Amino acid sequence: MGKKYIDVMDTTFRDGFQSVFGGRVLMNDFMPAVEAASHAGIKHFEFGGGARFQSLFFYLQENAFDMMDKFRSIVGPDANLQTLARGINTVMLDTGSRELIDLHAKLFAKHGTTTIRNFDALNDVRNLEYSAQCIKKYGLKHEAVVTMMDLPPKCEGAHDVAFYERTLRGILDSGLPYDSICFKDASGTANPNKVYETIKMARKLLGDSTHIRLHTHETAGVSVASYLAALDAGVDGIDLAASPVSGGTSQPDILTMLHATKGGKYDLGGLELDKILQYQEVLKDCLSDYMLPPEATQVSTLIPFSPMPGGALTANTQMMRDDNTLSKFPEVIKAMQEVVVKGGFGTSVTPVSQFYWQQAYANVMFGPWKQIAPGYGKMVLGYFGKTPVAPDAEVVALASEKLKLQPTDANPLDIADLDPRKSISAWKERLEIEKLEVTEENIFIAAACDEKGIAFLKGESPLNVRKISNTKEEKKGKQKMTNGNYTVVVDGKKFSVQVAEGDMNIQVSPVVAAAPVAAPVAAPIAPVAAPVAAPVAAPVAAPVAAVSGTPVPASVNGNVWKIQVAVGDKVEKGQVVAILEAMKMEIDIEAPCAGTISSVAVAPNDTVEEGQTIVTIG
Repeated sequence: MGKKYIDVMDTTFRDGFQSVFGGRVLMNDFMPAVEAASHAGIKHFEFGGGARFQSLFFYLQENAFDMMDKFRSIVGPDANLQTLARGINTVMLDTGSRELIDLHAKLFAKHGTTTIRNFDALNDVRNLEYSAQCIKKYGLKHEAVVTMMDLPPKCEGAHDVAFYERTLRGILDSGLPYDSICFKDASGTANPNKVYETIKMARKLLGDSTHIRLHTHETAGVSVASYLAALDAGVDGIDLAASPVSGGTSQPDILTMLHATKGGKYDLGGLELDKILQYQEVLKDCLSDYMLPPEATQVSTLIPFSPMPGGALTANTQMMRDDNTLSKFPEVIKAMQEVVVKGGFGTSVTPVSQFYWQQAYANVMFGPWKQIAPGYGKMVLGYFGKTPVAPDAEVVALASEKLKLQPTDANPLDIADLDPRKSISAWKERLEIEKLEVTEENIFIAAACDEKGIAFLKGESPLNVRKISNTKEEKKGKQKMTNGNYTVVVDGKKFSVQVAEGDMNIQVSPVVAAAPVAAPVAAPIAPVAAPVAAPVAAPVAAPVAAVSGTPVPASVNGNVWKIQVAVGDKVEKGQVVAILEAMKMEIDIEAPCAGTISSVAVAPNDTVEEGQTIVTIG
């Protein structure tokens, strides 16, 4: 009896990069490894979508569609190139309208995609139906997903075999088109026995002709055992990655699984050890200058209790490094458990994992349930669909109060269609206002990435890649500063310090009314061309003189997204004067008192520290 052929998808260039580097790997750096993988006989790749789509525009100054085209040109027309989509969210954190969901499928088909793996983090089948139709409309294969995880202790009502069977039956009963079924465990927390029983259930329900896959991560340390259980239960395909972006927060290593199945009854994609070794050597060389975050290489014993997917974990820790809040990481992970329990048991996979993280982050930074993260609040209120179990009633009431929204059971697609900001015409108009070329690609980039998409299209997005060579350069004492304005005080006189790109290229001028104010002493400053982990203190000549009036400080480290007031504006107590962005979360900065704005100390896109003055009320 011959060995059963198991299709292996190489996730290195999407989930691997996302899980280890937060998606921040430049295309020209890794394309030689793509060629090596193809020469090694790999024909099924995950090459885009998910959080990797936005990361190119946010951090790399690269166009995701260009990357996809280049990838296809290297691997040839016969390779199965797969992307990840989030149902009604596609590659966004927010819901998309029907026309944006359709445009997503159209563009991904245009730019080399063969298969789209399509999931809903709440396992609300309604959220898969329209996107499935669009995917098939443009000639793509549709892989429908049931999302998995283990619940924290003493939780019940979802995420058992019976729950997954109900979800799978819901997919079948809906009549949505699919070519394969995947069980996706983004946090790697589903225990092997549950995996075995779930795949057995699915095989019985679907029959032998349906292609069934399992996707998991090594984050909780049970991924190899889970894959072996799935193979014995009748799975047809699994996802693996290549070193150095395998294991830890990523998928199990290709070589590890070849070893684990040695002498058994499974043929993993016809892959050969010596060819995979050659491919991994090329990949290691391509990535040798990238800083490997230590948390990406570790198995965490806390993850089964505070489920956080590998792809989101390192993306969040990288953002914490950017904001100089990485010391809070253990507290945030610990706080995750409560927000999962009270949030209705949505699967911890993007965007829900990000909602969990944002709320846990807010609970740590501002105090438990003092603020409601917008995404988390909208989720418990029903704006992303129906949660597996009812969320905590007190949290729902608090979210309704804070966000000024009523709970809803309406179809999220219908809600999105009513939002004029989610129409193609609105983004076409925005491109025209910005004098940017109006193409379908640019419309989708702007819609998917919002202001950061516009910044990319205008050539104003930052480059934020952490490389070892730059770290070493900083340690040698070579100071670099980001573009921006700072204020220092010398002999009682204020001076505006304008830092241009490069090595300490500084222009100094006297401060005039409403000029930008100084970044605080020892504010972390990363280089423009290639930011690094180690912060560099801004030089300070003397303590900043006191400003008359009531300062309104930043509540967290982050970036200025919007300034809502100008000098001379009258404000009321509680009025939003600015909006910061931290951890992909919008944070309102409210006036502590009524009065008149006497100064505005920052500008959009400025980096600020907790306690730094945003505006002053006279």
